[in-house]
Formats: sequence, structure tokens, C-alpha cells
Amino acid sequence: MNTDKFTIAVIGGGHAGLELLNKLFTADFIDIVGVADKNPEAPGMLLAKEHHVPITTDMQDLLKDSQQIDIIIDVTGVKAVRDGLRTHMQETGNYHTIIMHERISALLLSLFNGEMVETKASDDFY
Repeated sequence: MNTDKFTIAVIGGGHAGLELLNKLFTADFIDIVGVADKNPEAPGMLLAKEHHVPITTDMQDLLKDSQQIDIIIDVTGVKAVRDGLRTHMQETGNYHTIIMHERISALLLSLFNGEMVETKASDDFY
């Protein structure tokens, strides 16, 4: 395990994903290994492309080698995505990778911005 950098994958390239990626790309201790969104034209996907980070419309592509990822950041707010990530980790026996919920990314963005950042997700299903 590399302790010099955090290896991160981002699921969700919409507004929240874009805002988060803008912050992540400024940190030299973060290695973004991929971004997934169903919309290849989502703003976060386009930003990732600009930074030569692999993008995909199928999050399963990012999960093929998930043992190498420290943190998967889910900013989709979609219960099926959360469930799919959890299922993948359990089925593959991946006890290394942490799945970061959208509410945690909203907390971080709120702290960065100095005000509450709204997200589309609820905690109803977490």
C-alpha cells in the first residue's frame, strides 16, 4: 500500500463531482485513477478528460482492480450505486477500499466553501 498518496476513484461526474474533482486535482498527494458517470458529457467527466484521467460510463470498469483504490467517492446520490459498490466489495473480499458516501463529500465541499452545499441525495437509504 502506497502511503505517499491517496488513490481515489470518483463515481458521479455531475455538479457535485465536478466541484469535488476541482479540489482533488489541486492536491499533489491524490492520484485519481478514474471517474465514472452514465453521461460521458457530464462536467466532471470532461474535467477528468482534460487531466488525462480515465473515464467510463460503467462504474464496473473502475472496480475491476478495486483493491488498488484507497477511496471510492460516490457523489451520485443514487441508492442503486451505493448498493452496487457495497455488493462488489463484499463479493470480492475487498477490505482495503473505503466507499465515501455523498454526504461526506458534501461536508468537505461545505467546509471548503464556507457554507452548506446542497446535494440531491438523502440519507433515507444509507
